[in-house]
Amino acid sequence: MRALFILALALLLGGCAPLAPDVRVHSSPEADFSRYRTFAFFEPLGTDRSGYSSILSQHLRTFTRQAMEARGYRYNEDQPDLLVNFNARVRDRTEVLSMPHAGYYSYRRGWYGPWGGYDNTVIQYQEGTLNIDLVDARRKQLVWEGVAEGQVTEASRKDIQNTVRTAVEQVYSRYPYRVSR
Repeated sequence: MRALFILALALLLGGCAPLAPDVRVHSSPEADFSRYRTFAFFEPLGTDRSGYSSILSQHLRTFTRQAMEARGYRYNEDQPDLLVNFNARVRDRTEVLSMPHAGYYSYRRGWYGPWGGYDNTVIQYQEGTLNIDLVDARRKQLVWEGVAEGQVTEASRKDIQNTVRTAVEQVYSRYPYRVSR
């Protein structure tokens, strides 16, 4: 019974995270988003490495540009109102699950447990974090930040393009501003 619970929990953690990352957004209370109409990308981006544009940066540029243009913003490298930057990291995580010891005492069915009967299970995984920053180009001040966090699986590593697309779409689903005409 305990092994089945652990397997179900591991599948839940592993299966859902890449499809639905945890997304948080923050806006500057001083920012007047009605003024912003154009955007460009930082040079170099936070996801670029050693003087070249990484594959991750290329995917982030493509999907972010689509998201911004879908909201009415125009791409303008010469005089952008907003500058877009990215950061991404992957780190090792460990979860420790404590569960009442089943064994002989399972007949109690959760009504009461044995003295000191807890089993600990350790689950190790990798967690990815993507930050998308929008910076007021004139004032050089962060005005909006979207953060997506989720478990990195072998499947998400193999299909990085779709993984990035999903993360960017999830972040921009929480971006409430549109260019007014």
